[in-house]
Amino acid sequence: MADRGRALVIGGGIAGMSAAIALRGIGWAVDLCERDPGWRVYGAGITITGPTLRAMRALGILGEVLREGHAADGIDVRRADGSALMAIETRDDALDGMPSAGGILRPVLHGILSRRLLALSPRVMLGRTAAIAAQDAEGATVRFDDATTGRYGLVVAADGIYSATRQALFPDAPAPRYAGQLCWRLMLPRHPTVDRRTYFLGGPVKVGLNPVAPDRMYMFLLEPQPTPLWRPEEAQHAVLRDLLRGYGGVLGEIREGLGAGADIICRPLETVFLGRDWMRGRVVLIGDAAHATTPQLASGAGMGIEDGLVLAEELAAAGHDVPAALPRFVERRHPRCRLVVDGSLEISRLEREGAPPAAQTAVVQETLRQLNQAY
Repeated sequence: MADRGRALVIGGGIAGMSAAIALRGIGWAVDLCERDPGWRVYGAGITITGPTLRAMRALGILGEVLREGHAADGIDVRRADGSALMAIETRDDALDGMPSAGGILRPVLHGILSRRLLALSPRVMLGRTAAIAAQDAEGATVRFDDATTGRYGLVVAADGIYSATRQALFPDAPAPRYAGQLCWRLMLPRHPTVDRRTYFLGGPVKVGLNPVAPDRMYMFLLEPQPTPLWRPEEAQHAVLRDLLRGYGGVLGEIREGLGAGADIICRPLETVFLGRDWMRGRVVLIGDAAHATTPQLASGAGMGIEDGLVLAEELAAAGHDVPAALPRFVERRHPRCRLVVDGSLEISRLEREGAPPAAQTAVVQETLRQLNQAY
């Protein structure tokens, strides 16, 4: 593979690894800098939409994702007592044969992406941080925390919602803001009645179940709170039991089985959107560093993967001219990422206000219909 140029990717999460894979695919040398020396990933399962599966195919990881995760069409919507309310069909010809949804364990996806990346022989620097020291017409000089420097034709900042690169280069950018809900996630053995996304609407909170492996599923619960709360881990199972009070069917079974050893994660939902200005010279922000979203449309990971693919496409189309490619990249990505952030926050508002299930699902259906179109 002939090197077209050298790029630094800051951040080894989904967006960063996707960008590194895509850049190697068009012949760029890539250094990846990840601050965690163990290159670990935290979290439970994630839901994957059809557009995300399509992007995973372009990235070369779809086969492994389907083998190790789960895919299915449609959404079952149930009342709080567990009885059927409606079924939403989600297949779409625009997806070019892709299943319209799925799920996977986050650590499993991390492993699939990292194996794909390492097979392309990037330089991976773990336990390191990087800052932009200077830029000129030919490139960017980066200073690492061990006092060494590097020279790059492109720097891709995929360092997350609290991006240090964004804070340094975009001091007037909005800070992440709390979206008014806490997201509870509970990992469980897969229930025999749950074979695709299942939402429980009409109760005091929104609850959902999604298979993420042949034998595993996860539950999410969105708890409205005016300000973020951090509860002691040892008390979380008791709080979650209270939040599930009054729900029947499979959720009633889950509630009765909750104990101190339950695999629970609870985090405040936050969002940030940088507007149309994602670049400074030869540095560009992608993924959560530019457009972190809440999970209502299950598209955060997908937008990060698409960012990497589109960045590589625009570089190749521009003859690897970075100053020409970056504005075109932002122009393509801005409206699609705006759609996800705004749509997710609108659904969040409807959930918090207790809007009828039909009103909530209508926004989900229309936004996903638009996302099914080619990126």
